[in-house]
Amino acid sequence: MPPSELVSAEAETARLPVSPAAAPAGMWLELSAEQQAARREFRAFADEHVVPNAARWDREGRIDAEAIDAVRRRGWLGALLPAAAGGGAMDPVTYGLLTEEIGRGCSSLRSLLTVHEMASVAVARWGGRELKQEVLGSLARGERIAALALTEPEAGSDAKSLQTSVRQDGGEGGDWVLDGRKRWITFGMVADLFLLFARHADGLAAFLVPADAPGLGRRPIADVVGTRAAALAELELAGCRVPARYLVGRVGFGFSHVAASALDQGRYSVAWGAVGVSQACLEASREHTARRRQFGKPLAEHQLVQQKLTDMIVETRAARLLCYRAGHLRRQGDPSAAAETLLAKYYASRAAVRAALDAVQLHGAEGLCAANPLERYLRDAKVTEIIEGSTQILQSLIPRHPLPEL
Repeated sequence: MPPSELVSAEAETARLPVSPAAAPAGMWLELSAEQQAARREFRAFADEHVVPNAARWDREGRIDAEAIDAVRRRGWLGALLPAAAGGGAMDPVTYGLLTEEIGRGCSSLRSLLTVHEMASVAVARWGGRELKQEVLGSLARGERIAALALTEPEAGSDAKSLQTSVRQDGGEGGDWVLDGRKRWITFGMVADLFLLFARHADGLAAFLVPADAPGLGRRPIADVVGTRAAALAELELAGCRVPARYLVGRVGFGFSHVAASALDQGRYSVAWGAVGVSQACLEASREHTARRRQFGKPLAEHQLVQQKLTDMIVETRAARLLCYRAGHLRRQGDPSAAAETLLAKYYASRAAVRAALDAVQLHGAEGLCAANPLERYLRDAKVTEIIEGSTQILQSLIPRHPLPEL
């Protein structure tokens, strides 16, 4: 994928670089009082509504409608959309804190925030006036759920190999007609709208496709390794018709602009969610090693255990700081924000897998039991290394993006 296609360790006091106009480059300041209060709110919500239910959601392969309603009522499904459309106009750093806390409790629920924001933010940025007037308010209020439909059975990271086709019936102003298949669509079984990508004679194009559009069918994908409650679906499009105004962006700009911005948003959300998984592993490991005794003393007093805890603490904090930096640059509209987001997603997802592996090791056989959340953390952590750009894809992208000196 060429670069042109890319458009608490402790509950520490987070530190953020301030605007260059306010202080010299490299200076760090604490989170604002509002951001700290928001983080406390997000953590309390996760502890009350998410953590106690996450294991059951994972077993059942579904998230309770009441939990989704609770997220909706708080305005978090439209957190990044403009206030004028009914959204929360949340700054990127605060949104990251939200994603981390939800991800600490349940990666599947975090995935709902991820895909809904990927699709809705893309519509807000690239959709035409008529389309935005029609759907943006309901997306901002969470009244309709949006999902991203990019991957196909034979096309994942290689988006230029998309086989889903689209043509316009009756010339300019006529309906768009779509044929093909989409696979691994997160929350595809519950979404009301899909940001869907297809191949046109003049280039790749993006469309907003209602779930009840004529010619669209979907079926569930079950028994996946991780994020089992994320309602994965496969879509079948057979002469699926959508109105002309449902084109998002222009034909030929479907991937280079629309998909690139959606993937950038998704990577940012997944990076923070991976930090949440690392934090959950760290918290579980500290509690377990303080309680469990071996050879006459707590596990936490053994040097090899201390080494694993130290690695977990340092890597979780480092991943969080990379996410903070990416969020700060996104808030400023800095051109290097997308590249910094790649770094954050790459490091945080790998750190989450390492943290989960070490946490399972520290728990021994107990960490392998379904009754222990660590085996779920391990499965979910691995998912973060694959979605929205695999580790290997990011390894090919990151060296091509020059980054400013810190």
